[in-house]
Amino acid sequence: MGNSLLDQLKKSGLVDEKKANKAQKAKHKQAKKQRQNRAIDEDRLQLQQQQAEKVKRDRELNLQRKREADKRAIQAQIRQLIELNQITDYDGDIAYNFTDNNIIKSIYLSEQVHRLLSQGQLAIVKLNEHYKLVPTAVAEKISQRDETTIVQCNSPQQESEDDDYADYKVPDDLMW
Repeated sequence: MGNSLLDQLKKSGLVDEKKANKAQKAKHKQAKKQRQNRAIDEDRLQLQQQQAEKVKRDRELNLQRKREADKRAIQAQIRQLIELNQITDYDGDIAYNFTDNNIIKSIYLSEQVHRLLSQGQLAIVKLNEHYKLVPTAVAEKISQRDETTIVQCNSPQQESEDDDYADYKVPDDLMW
């Protein structure tokens, strides 16, 4: 039982020593090639996985950069809308109080600007820690891009036809 097939073939005379050695060398070479191919396949697979991970990281990085660029572009649009449409002559004696992040702020306005702001024709927006007055139409465009920039925007008041007090004049000294 201890005899291998090769030993048995040698004894029977079917295979001589040269052929046996040649067959063993061929078998050894084939086994060695298979091991190398397996190692190469594993290396190739590992390289493909690394490339796939790199592509995924690059894609995520590009997406993040695109989001940041879009955010900067939106901020630039908002800044441009505010700077082009801001009301500059609003200084006056009437204090107008509003809240910004639960902090009460006040700006001093002229009577006409105060009336326009109260009626909802103007809105208060925040640009670089400064408050600016812009028309309501511009404030709506800004709120489409970023709602956090709008500090206060009153809805326009429309006089109703059923107003019982429409015929009465509001006193000039009445201030809300």
